[in-house]
Amino acid sequence: MVPLKDEGFSANAIKILKTRYFMKNEKGELIDKKPSDLFRRVADYIASAEKTKEEQKKWADKFFEAMMNRDFLPNSPTLTGAGRDMCLSACFVLPIEDSMESIFEAVKNAALVHKEGGGTGFDFSQLRPKGSFVHKTQGVASGPVSFLKVIDAATEAVKQGGTRRGANIGILRVDHPDIEEFVTMKRNGKTLNNFNISVAITDEFMQALKRDGNYWIYNPYLKKKTSKKKARDLFKLIVESAWASGDPGLVFIDRINLLNPTRELGPITATNPCGEQPLHPYESCNLGSINVSNFYTAIKPDEFDWEKFASTIELAVRFLDNVIDVNKYPLPQIAEMTRANRRLGLGIMGWADLLFKKKLRYDSPEALEFAEKLASFMREKADEQSEKLGELKGSFPNINRSIYKGKKRRNATVLTIAPTGTISRIAGCSSSIEPVFAFEFVSKILDGEIKDVHPLYEAWKSQHPEEPLPDYFVTAHEISYEGHLRMQAAFQKYVENSVSKTVNLPNSATTEDVDRAFILAYELGTKGITIYRDGSKAEQVLYAAAAKQKLIPRERPFSLPSITDKIKTGLGNLYVTITFLNGRPFEVFTSIGKSGYSTMADAEAIGRLISLALRTGVDPKEVILQLKGIGGSEPIFTEGGLVQSIPDAVAKILERHLGEVKENNRDFFRDICPVCGASLPDEKCPLCPNCGWNKCS
Repeated sequence: MVPLKDEGFSANAIKILKTRYFMKNEKGELIDKKPSDLFRRVADYIASAEKTKEEQKKWADKFFEAMMNRDFLPNSPTLTGAGRDMCLSACFVLPIEDSMESIFEAVKNAALVHKEGGGTGFDFSQLRPKGSFVHKTQGVASGPVSFLKVIDAATEAVKQGGTRRGANIGILRVDHPDIEEFVTMKRNGKTLNNFNISVAITDEFMQALKRDGNYWIYNPYLKKKTSKKKARDLFKLIVESAWASGDPGLVFIDRINLLNPTRELGPITATNPCGEQPLHPYESCNLGSINVSNFYTAIKPDEFDWEKFASTIELAVRFLDNVIDVNKYPLPQIAEMTRANRRLGLGIMGWADLLFKKKLRYDSPEALEFAEKLASFMREKADEQSEKLGELKGSFPNINRSIYKGKKRRNATVLTIAPTGTISRIAGCSSSIEPVFAFEFVSKILDGEIKDVHPLYEAWKSQHPEEPLPDYFVTAHEISYEGHLRMQAAFQKYVENSVSKTVNLPNSATTEDVDRAFILAYELGTKGITIYRDGSKAEQVLYAAAAKQKLIPRERPFSLPSITDKIKTGLGNLYVTITFLNGRPFEVFTSIGKSGYSTMADAEAIGRLISLALRTGVDPKEVILQLKGIGGSEPIFTEGGLVQSIPDAVAKILERHLGEVKENNRDFFRDICPVCGASLPDEKCPLCPNCGWNKCS
């Protein structure tokens, strides 16, 4: 029985809402007490864009009902910021020209966007290549990769309380002279913790690849073609890097511009961090998703309620269009460009759940056929609603510089298929158009374990306890790359923006598999592709393995010098003693006062394991990296800043005596949630099953 105050939302959904979305006062106390408080605030604020009080009341009630029923949810920034004088959009693209002024203007603007919780995309292709002459200083340029690292460092500095980080994507054209350095820079798993990277692939390059020929390299500083490279050699480098680390992805930039309805405004060169939203410079887009699983019905054609779906599409388009009018933009240039095009990004979630209910295997011809039917219907109804709003409220200002010249239409685009990690957790459905990652998932947290079981899987198992699982119950790694890509392509046919989709590959996948997947993505008409090979983040794939040796902890001398520090935690004062041998930390002892026996035992265990690591020769900085930033149930601010947990407190004491460890090598590839300490699934953009933290948002 779900408690009345939870209003039908799951325990995990309530936990995520309290952690990330419910409004709090200055003392950290919840102002929103239940989901309806949040959704009423959001609905009323978004409906305030309507012209009359009667219309505002009417649409506020409709928006509220759709969100409470979990038929439609907007993106996280809208849920977080509505009515709080905050930005409501998730996706931004910022321009970078070939000058120090432009580069550092982009750094500043990115910080302002990240402060509002948005993600940014950058095209570095206009920057002069490494080694180019700089007239003013009589020196040489350091190249695009160096400045990409500058923005990465700035992003690191804008993190807020350990719970929000700016997500970025860096894009470089395949014909830039520094493309090899760009392609390989993330192979070591330590570089650019705050960036995804993608190569902007041109049609010329793909044609050269097909005929095993050469393609031109273009120097943006000299503004001319300078040399030729063999397409197959570079493609091999891209494939090997993606196989090793999940980066780079590919963006088919010529296709994006060919199909861009506002291409008269100039070329699109970048996308938002997950690639689903190609945008002009300074343009933004707000997203929202319809939970298609909720429209399943056994008594209607296709086992789907098309009438209810149509009305929800109309409501969602109006909602997202209103967001543009009530939004608070981080930069005036973004406000101007966004209002000029009024680009929307309506998508779906719950797709895998709907297929389970319809008993269709994800990669079956029947599922692909239904995907096209649903996407086509969605595009038709969304276009109709945008045209109605154009008649009612006026067309987007740039309509005469678009393919819709001479028509009435409110929005340059209407559909996007975006990741829906956190909002799908709130809605209690599968993410976006992705297959289910796993039916059962156990996440370890500091004070125990949480077990996630997919509800449709659990229901079937309870009704058929002794029977084998039906063929249509498949997970991401049971689907071939071809099955993933054909589903992406089916939706892309009707989506004028793009489709974010991770092609999950098993750990055993080869570079040849990645090669074929990249080529198939181009042939099927997608606008981009991201692959992730299971377990690749945890592997040191580019270095020869050292000979195995047995590690034996060093014996403890009879006496050692030591220091003892006290630090305040949410569970009481923690006392940390560090012993030293030859000037290096050798042991750590921890105890916590006025706390329960379980907490005391945890503190002692942490100290013993740290001591074992140090005595075995582990670098103390590696110990700090493992402990630093782990979240707990009782975070507390002290004179030294935020202490999130006992492990985080120990890391702070170690840093106090050993120096701050600034580069957290595992932060981007971690398997532990930085907010609550729960273990994460091995994905490119993992979502915490406990608190809803998502690496890419």
